[in-house]
Parts: sequence; C-alpha cells; structure tokens
Amino acid sequence: MTTLNFGPMLNAYPDSIGGDLKGLIQVLQEPQMANTFSSFYILPSVFNSDLDRGFSVLDYGLNELTATQSDLEQLKDLGLDLKLDFVLNHLSVLSPQFQDMIEKGHESKYKDFFINWNEFWQGYGEMTPQGYIQPDAMYLDKMFFRKPGLPILMVRFPDGSDQPYWNTFYNEVQYFRLVPSDVIRWTDLKYWAADVISQRVNQSLDAGIAPRDIDFTGFEAQQGQIVAYLEANRRYMGQMDLNLNSPLVWEFYEDTLAKLSSYGAKIVRLDAFAYAPKAPGEKNFMNEPETWELLDKIKQMATAHGLSVLPEIHTSYAEKSHEIIADKGYLTYDFFLPGLLIDALESGESEHLAAWAQDIIEKDMKVVNMLGCHDGIPLLDLKGILSEERIAELINVVVGRGGYVKNLHGKKNLYYQVNATYYSALGEDDQKMLLARALQLFMPGKPQVWYLDLFLGKNDHDAVARAGEGGHKEINRTNISLEHAQSMLSNPTVQAQLRLLQFRQTNPAFNSDANVTVEHNGKEMILSWKYEGHTAVLTADLAALSYHIVARDANGAIVAEF
Repeated sequence: MTTLNFGPMLNAYPDSIGGDLKGLIQVLQEPQMANTFSSFYILPSVFNSDLDRGFSVLDYGLNELTATQSDLEQLKDLGLDLKLDFVLNHLSVLSPQFQDMIEKGHESKYKDFFINWNEFWQGYGEMTPQGYIQPDAMYLDKMFFRKPGLPILMVRFPDGSDQPYWNTFYNEVQYFRLVPSDVIRWTDLKYWAADVISQRVNQSLDAGIAPRDIDFTGFEAQQGQIVAYLEANRRYMGQMDLNLNSPLVWEFYEDTLAKLSSYGAKIVRLDAFAYAPKAPGEKNFMNEPETWELLDKIKQMATAHGLSVLPEIHTSYAEKSHEIIADKGYLTYDFFLPGLLIDALESGESEHLAAWAQDIIEKDMKVVNMLGCHDGIPLLDLKGILSEERIAELINVVVGRGGYVKNLHGKKNLYYQVNATYYSALGEDDQKMLLARALQLFMPGKPQVWYLDLFLGKNDHDAVARAGEGGHKEINRTNISLEHAQSMLSNPTVQAQLRLLQFRQTNPAFNSDANVTVEHNGKEMILSWKYEGHTAVLTADLAALSYHIVARDANGAIVAEF
C-alpha cells in the first residue's frame, strides 16, 4: 500500500458550496478553516457524467462547469490531496465507446467493450421470442439483480437488429414523439390522418407502451414504417456493464488511473467493483475468486501511479467481507460506525461501539470512517453486531425524525441505507452531533467529513419531492450557498467541530502507526492514541452526552485540554 495521508478528509460534490469548486475552495480559504483537512473526497460529478449525480460517467475528463485544472492546483496549494471515484463496473450509454457501438454496430471496435448478453449466456439457456437468452434457472439462482427482471438493455444496431447488453443499474429508452409533418414525409398519409396517428402513437408512448405494442388499427399499412422509424431513432440513458475480457477495457482502466493520479489523487474509491467480474454459473456480485483477481490487478496498476485503492462494498458485519478486504491489504470503509454511534448515543451504552473499535485495532484494519455521506446511513450493515430488533429500532428512530427507507424490489428492510442527514438522524441535537464527531475522530481510521454534517444540514424534504421517484437520497445532498457556509462558520457548534478537526489534524499522537486503545464501562468510553510519546485521550460519557479531551507532549506536559 502506498503511504497514506492520515488526516481528516472533507467530502462534497464539486458544486456543493457556491455552485462550483471555486466556491468550495473559497470556504476552505477562510481563516477558520485553516489546518482542518488534509484530504478532499470530491464526488464524481467533477467528471463528465450524466445520471446519479455523477456516478454514470461518460469519461474522466473534468466537467468544466464544476471544476477546472486550476481549481485542482489551488487544492494542492492548500495542502489537500484528493480521493476520487473510479466506477469499475460500468460507463454511461453516452460514453464515446457506447456511442461508437451504436453508430457502427458489428463494425465498432467497442462491440465487445460491453457485455453482449447472448454471447455471455450462449449454451446456458434458451432464446426467447424477444431476442435474448433466458438463462436456465440453475444459473439464475446465484444471481443478485438490482432491479426486477433481467438486467438487459436492447440496443438497436445500424443493421436493424436488436442486441441485448448487460445493464446492472439504471436504464431508460426514450422515443421521439411524432409530428404530422414528419409522418407525411415518409408515409403516404395526408395531414389529418398523420395527425391522428401521431397523437395516438404519442399517447401510447407517454403511457409506457412499446412501439410494437401500439394499436395501429386503421393504419396497418403504415405500422411497419412508423415502428421502424421509432426504433431506429430511439435514445438511451443508463449505465452499461463493462466486459473484463476485453483488452480495451483494461486499456481504459490504465488510462483512467493515470488521469486520476495526474489530478492529485492519492486514494481511488472503487465503486461497484463487486459487480464487475461475471461468469456463467457463478454469482454476479462478489464472484470468487474473480473479484479478488480484479482487485489485485487494479491495485498493482494503481500502485504504479502512487495510488491507494479503497474498495466500496456494503455487506453485513456477519458476512465479514470487510475483514477479507482488509486481510488482503486494502483500505476498507468503516460502514458500521455511523449506525453504532447513533445506537450508542440513543441508548447511552458503549458496549457495541467499543467492541467495534477493539475489532479494528486487533485485526489491524486500515479504515476510512464517516458519519454522513452522499448515500444513506447504512444501518442494515450492522447485522452481526446488533440484534435484528435493535437495528429495527434504529431505523424507526431515524425514520421518525424525517428519514426515508428505500424498499428493494418492493420489500421492506432489504435495502442497506436509511436516508437522512446525520444531524437530523440525531434529532438535530448539537450535543449529540459534537459527541458523535469527537468519537469519530478518535476511532481508529482516517476520518471523512460530509460537508452537510459540518454545517449542521437538516433533512431536505423539498429536494426529495422535486426529485420525484427514486429521489430519496436528495434529502442529504442539498447544495448550499457560499454566503450560508461562511455565515455558519460563526455557529458555536460548527466552530466546536472545527476545533476538534484541527486538533485531529495537527496533534502528533494521531499517526497511522499510533498505538490506539479502547476502554469502556457501561455509559463511559475512553479512546487513547499514543505515538512517540505524544498522547491524546478522549473520555466520552454517552449518558450525559459529554466528552473530555486531554493531550500531552512527549514530556508529559498538557498541550491541549477541552
């Protein structure tokens, strides 16, 4: 593993404050923010992307509406290295590679850059009348799909054939709406008839009816022409899975890592990596040993560019995936801390939080921890640490304070996240927020700080309503103005968080090689760091929602106390 900067890390979209990275940099340049952060995790709307607030990447060039190379140089001047995303499993349908395939079909050099469903499943199922192979049940039993039905997008090639391509995540097919003048040009219809069929077709498309299923009664002679026109000109949105068997994909991986390094990245977060390796008869999520072989190749490539990789995966504590990742020498996410802190602050009990801290220490796991983030609060990850009943109680607490639970495939409590700002999840209680931050900063690991947590962001239900179906995550993604951020720097709770962060950033006891210990006794928890004689000790009273911090230098003199 490359040398890791162990200081606090800011986490935000490039446009989270002031509309672009320049606004965020202006806040970081405020005197109150000095010596607060040493890293910055910029979410992937910093790249050219479309859907999912950046996680559907077109290419890894900078989106100049949100960030420029000059902005990245300013971050470097502020002493900040970067954590950036690399989405291993998929690219946007608007990527140059996919657009080349649509344009050139079988002649495209990128025809195999993505996964042709029928070629993948050849010999493992039966062809359907719709033109795709239905895999035999024995092969589907191991599969985990993120949406109902098979993960397929039918792609129209220039020769008129529809080719099924693997599409794990979102997709949408869009059809042009007809106007009478166009219909007149390529059919023998006159205006009134063209107007009637245009309205009928458009109403059907608006109702979600596929062109082939539209009622063409009275216009049977024109049906073939109209359907062919609609299908030949259909548009797509979505993210298409990459084919790891294609040499061009590995060239793309290499080029991307080089580019991320050139931007100033030191950590690369590997998004959706567990879905990338696929083989007939095996799982399509955490396939073994292919998943570990993929990570090993990516790690070797990343190390050559001075990068550490951080695989992103949500599984329960009981499944121990985090331990496997750590044992293999990777950084791993501490997705258990956010929920355990809420549990400790609500119950006043330190047992489970202390046990997790001891687990990290004993197993020497290198983790990145957090409170809130761009996704939700991962309470279901706690299975194996907390009882099912206790997890359900936590979900009810957060939902009762205005949070949302997304149901997976219509089933409750299968999705791993509850969506809320962390401040609102804590009941918008300043004492709880400060104690949660103090505990986070003393837990073993590199602390990551969501910008809305720092500025006491509350649940944004209006943003969820504006986003509509599937917009639950917008509750914790509110963009704030530069003026609001600057004004919040005078808020006592924000100032107290900054003081904690500056202490964590500058005190020499906080070192990646420090000796970290944990003690607990009912409501009380003590976390201690010691490195080359320097010590920092946090004593937290979970019932009283209070903490006391003492730091001493190598001579035993108190250098900080609050």
